[in-house]
Amino acid sequence: MTPLRSLLFVPASRPDRFAKALGAGASMVIVDLEDAVAPSAKASARDAVASWLDATRPVLVRVNACETPWFADDIRMCEHPGVVGVVLPKAEDASLLPSLARPWRTVMPLVESARGVGAVDQLAAARGVACLLFGALDLAADLGMQEPHEDDFTSLRLALVRASRVAGLGAPLDGVTSAIDDEATLRDDIARARRLGFAGKLCIHPRQVPVVEALFAPTATEVDWARRVKAAIDAEHGGVATVDGKMVDRPVLQRALAILAGVAR
Repeated sequence: MTPLRSLLFVPASRPDRFAKALGAGASMVIVDLEDAVAPSAKASARDAVASWLDATRPVLVRVNACETPWFADDIRMCEHPGVVGVVLPKAEDASLLPSLARPWRTVMPLVESARGVGAVDQLAAARGVACLLFGALDLAADLGMQEPHEDDFTSLRLALVRASRVAGLGAPLDGVTSAIDDEATLRDDIARARRLGFAGKLCIHPRQVPVVEALFAPTATEVDWARRVKAAIDAEHGGVATVDGKMVDRPVLQRALAILAGVAR
């Protein structure tokens, strides 16, 4: 799977919106069987998705949590080759994750509970995991936070970034911005996520996608710096070099290469 910047949710109960979601320009679309679907509509929504799935238009599917009565049927539907990733909500038990992976299908644990944060290292290290996803809204409810400010989640977000790095995963993706018509808030949320080391963001409306894609892409200044770092270290045959009057070595090169990988996405 190519590096991800934006993952766009679309309700599984709204097959009329599937095509629009696919055309919104997101890195991937998440067909949502969980929060977006009422309990009485779970079975019919799953049937609608199953009849629509096609390997030529790969999608991710957010299944219902493993302790729900819908989980087993959701996972059986995800055996379709058109499902290239399972988004697991309320992820807490890392031992479950390898059983959800297939050669064509990754797993994306959604960390949105206290137990999930506590198990974040095990979740990141589990076989088949592509990246971690952060769910601030459910996490705030689980922790009993009253009207939390986004900055209150800094240490929790950093836990995902650290665990991903230790496990050798790509950077995690930040949770949704619920204010659909507030681009200023969305931009602030993206800037915060980038500062903390996130690679992208979950989206709940197509109009959020171009903003997320643009602001998580490397800037021209970053790309120029990365190319000069790589050229300088290449000229030293992998040794220490100097760029803009500063020493650059292997850790700096790794950051430069990550930026260039984002350009090639």
